[in-house]
Formats: sequence, C-alpha cells, structure tokens
Amino acid sequence: MQPEANVDAPEIEKFDALAHRWWDPNGDFKPLHDINPARLDYISQRTDLSAGPTVDIGCGGGILSESMASAGSATLGIDMAGKALGVAKLHALEAGVDIEYLETTAEQLAHNRAGEFRTVTCMEMLEHVTAYADTVKACAELAQPGGDLFFSTINRNPKSYVMLILGAEYVLNILPRGTHEYSKFIKPSELAQALRDAGLDVLDISGLHYNPLTRSCRLNNDTSTNYIVHARKPA
Repeated sequence: MQPEANVDAPEIEKFDALAHRWWDPNGDFKPLHDINPARLDYISQRTDLSAGPTVDIGCGGGILSESMASAGSATLGIDMAGKALGVAKLHALEAGVDIEYLETTAEQLAHNRAGEFRTVTCMEMLEHVTAYADTVKACAELAQPGGDLFFSTINRNPKSYVMLILGAEYVLNILPRGTHEYSKFIKPSELAQALRDAGLDVLDISGLHYNPLTRSCRLNNDTSTNYIVHARKPA
C-alpha cells in the first residue's frame, strides 16, 4: 500500500511559481547559492560522497544535488515541485552533470527503495511539509545501515521570526514574501527527538550563519536561527 503524500499543496505551488529563478545567483534564491558551499563542505567532511548513492530530499532546482554529483556522488534528487524539477533537469543537462531527478515524496520513495542510499540529505525542506517527523522517518528508512543523514532547517523563536521573516522577506527582500511560515519552524530539540524516534543517532548540531550583506556563510555554535544536523543510521 502506497503511503499518503506528506505534501503541502500551497508550498508546492509557491516554489513552482519561482522555478525559472532557481539558477539566478542574484535572484530570489541567492541565499541558497551563497550557503551551498558551506553545506557541501559540512557534508563532505562527514561522509564519503563517492562511497555510495545519495538522495537529496526536496531538491528544488538542484543546487545541492548538482554539487554532490559533481563531487563524485551518484545522486538522485526528488521533489514534488514539478516545474522546479524541470529546471533542475535542464540545468544538469547544460552543465554536463550526470544526475537523476524524480517527482516523488520521501515517503513514497522509501516504500520502493528502502535501505538503498549511503547518504541522505534534506535541506531547507522540513519547514515546508505538513508532518516533518514523517519525512524524517522516511529519510531514515531510505538510508543504508551505517549511512549518514543531513538535515537543515530553522529554529522557532522570536529571533528567527525577526531575522528570517520580517528581516529577510519584508525589510531586506532577499527572499520572496511568504517563503516561510513561523509555525512550521522546528526547534533543534524537536528535530533531535524526531531523529531519535526514527532510530537515528544524532552526531552533531551546528549553527549555519548567513550574512546577507556580505553574502557569506559560516558554521558556528549558534543554532538560534538556521542550523544543520548530522545523524547516522546504526549499522
């Protein structure tokens, strides 16, 4: 029996409407372009991308997926935003990067390909689904025993509301208005619990600090806004 889709339709429509802007480094998704090197470095230091297949959950236009494929990973990117996937496929073709893209959910993919992936990434995606714990569980099912999993999302507190909704979307206009819903932000303790409930070991939680003025990104110990998590499936 196929699992029910853990999809927020308005969220899909929102990102589909912006699909043509994914690969403009100075456009609506410039923060993703700016933080991508830091994300890739974090992942590369903690897993061997060439050791087995990788799946990028909620890949959007393929910014991280392409980077991991270029680093030697056999990469599958999945998303439910069909137009964004179309952009991802076209860009990979133009860039000469061998990568597979599928329009599906983590839950649906886990139903058919459980235990297949050495590395699982799910970046800036959990705050856009209806039940993030279900997505975490599906990611755990997709990972091989001993596999590494990486998640990034946004903490839920007054500081993150001011900086990432009021500041980023309404004052600085570095993100399209309506990109985020505060109620869907996830505290690190909540995500860590969901990871443990899914049978995963939490190895690291680091802050991901982005400066929109200098367009620089660095890792630190401050998880009050954006943060990234490394977990592992027991062997």
